[in-house]
Amino acid sequence: MAWTKRDFITQAFEEAGLGSYVFDLTPEQLQVALRKLNAMMATWNAKGIRLGYPLPSSPNGDDLDDIASVPDRANEAIVLSLAVRIAPGFGKAISPDTKVAAREAYNAMLAHYTQPLEMAYSGTLPVGAGNKPMNIDRPFFDQPVSPLTVGPDAILDFE
Repeated sequence: MAWTKRDFITQAFEEAGLGSYVFDLTPEQLQVALRKLNAMMATWNAKGIRLGYPLPSSPNGDDLDDIASVPDRANEAIVLSLAVRIAPGFGKAISPDTKVAAREAYNAMLAHYTQPLEMAYSGTLPVGAGNKPMNIDRPFFDQPVSPLTVGPDAILDFE
């Protein structure tokens, strides 16, 4: 079963000590939390953490019951990070345990979803004695050509 944006928000409120079983959340409070969720996911997206979360085109341009479309292993990081973000706005202090768990979940998500960048050399890498082709007298490898990135995980090469 896919998680909706409402699911993330209600779980974050429960983590912050504002669960719906004790507090009745108003539609305005849910919209504030939705905007904070969207802002957090947009920030992660800008950092290169692309989880497939559908970002709205305007602050009020989406619905609480939209499917979030994120991988299950990112759910804990989203819930705990959102709880840390929304609690101060509702007068609640987040426990140190929740902050630590949020940081650990975020780091675990980063470890899984980030890839190391390819190392580019600056044209000063020596060719070496065993790599000199016939009739070419240059002491260094050529400068690499940088590909154009076309998406979160695709590369477009011009040949």
